[in-house]
Amino acid sequence: MGKGPDSVTDAIPDAASPDTGPAAPAPPGPRSRRGPVVAALMLGMALAALDGTVIATAVPQIVGDLGGLSVFSWLFSGYLLAATVTLPVYGKLSDTFGRKPVLIAGIVLFLLGSLLCAAAWNMASLIAFRVVQGLGGGALQGTVQTIAADLYPLKERPRIQARLSTVWATSAVAGPAVGGLLAGYADWRWIFLINLPVGALALWLVARHLVEPARTRTTRTAPVRVDWPGALAVFATGTLLLTALVQGGVAWPWLSAPSLAFFAGAVLLGALAVVIERRAADPIIPGWVWRRRTIAAVNLALGALGLLMVAPTVFVPTYAQTVLGLGPIAAGFVLSAMTLSWPITAAFSNRLYTRIGFRLTAVVGITLAMLVLLAFPLLPHPGEPWQPALIMLLLGGALGLFQLPLIVGVQSTVPWSERGTTTASVLFCRQVGQSLGAALFGALANAVLTDRLPSGDLNDPATLTPKAVDAAVDHVFTAAAGAALLALLVLLVLAPRRFPVLSADE
Repeated sequence: MGKGPDSVTDAIPDAASPDTGPAAPAPPGPRSRRGPVVAALMLGMALAALDGTVIATAVPQIVGDLGGLSVFSWLFSGYLLAATVTLPVYGKLSDTFGRKPVLIAGIVLFLLGSLLCAAAWNMASLIAFRVVQGLGGGALQGTVQTIAADLYPLKERPRIQARLSTVWATSAVAGPAVGGLLAGYADWRWIFLINLPVGALALWLVARHLVEPARTRTTRTAPVRVDWPGALAVFATGTLLLTALVQGGVAWPWLSAPSLAFFAGAVLLGALAVVIERRAADPIIPGWVWRRRTIAAVNLALGALGLLMVAPTVFVPTYAQTVLGLGPIAAGFVLSAMTLSWPITAAFSNRLYTRIGFRLTAVVGITLAMLVLLAFPLLPHPGEPWQPALIMLLLGGALGLFQLPLIVGVQSTVPWSERGTTTASVLFCRQVGQSLGAALFGALANAVLTDRLPSGDLNDPATLTPKAVDAAVDHVFTAAAGAALLALLVLLVLAPRRFPVLSADE
């Protein structure tokens, strides 16, 4: 078998890096029962994955019961903000205190938020409790991915990552149906109550079967001190930035006073966070996250992935309903084709990256994704449903080859004591990219629609013509191809040809 440029058989240790210090103890392995722990991880991932898709179909019932139509979007934005801005904090805490207490705390917070959501008495209280859910969701997203890397050596990680990808795929398909059934035949509050037994089982499995190794602080004997000022500064910066991106062009115009104030506040708090983190003995976001080429490249590449993912996830259902005349369920199935092929190619990606390397495998994936995105505007108008479904199937397959090798590769370049921080930084960048994509592509689509509509009024749904929507979505997919090109350039220019995989991860 030939060896690629970053073949795992050629891996070299990274312990000499001045940022890493002494290597951490080996990750939990034989003492943890993998089967029950993996089941717990999949249940935890299901809680986070189902959250958005289940609640989306119940919005009419929720608004009809609680009111608050003008602010209902914060049911999603509030959760997204809380989950995203806490990712770096949870990543650092899991490296400092261990994955198990952070995951347990995340599950408990998520279940508490779910119980409170079920008891909400108005839209304001429901939004507040969704933020509590999001605080737990941030711990679930980052810690589950980190434990998955801890449990398996490099050659076996695609197996667990494929299982987690399958959870996301299943949630994307089943979530709207489950939410619709609960809202239509029971009560929307059951959407949150159903989380309780699932989360309780995951909590018991983690507490009972996950055993982590004892860790010693070899770099110093002083007690562990958490950089809480840095955590608060990072949290506040992320909150202002994501609020500006999520609400800009929706709740207020982009160049309005609120929008400019949020962006200015994010810049100022970001500068303050940098000052605090540079002075902290053990910062929440260490400088090595951006000084190491591999991690910086993966962060930027997956940020571009979050950007381009807005095109299919947000605009394809609208395209399917308005241009193709499909119902909501059928439109959902057009999009779900992407979630079917994604875990399949991800599961088999290890057969490719063990031969040609992590970077080249990701380059192949994102190049194919860029070509598929460029093919979407070539679809006939109005066309047949199978045509965009085929595009989604091919796109999912390409992105499975792109994302998984980068996540597995970057996790394998750091010791146990840095894996939580590294994984959290990757997921954080991807979600920030998604928020940025929603803002940019939304503005692009609105501009095209305004130009194509006879009245130029976007507030009247009756004026949305299929041709105008088709043109807007075509422009969005072309822009998404530009985001794929950006990811490709980052990999070719910034990412090392050979990932410095630790020898202990071979």
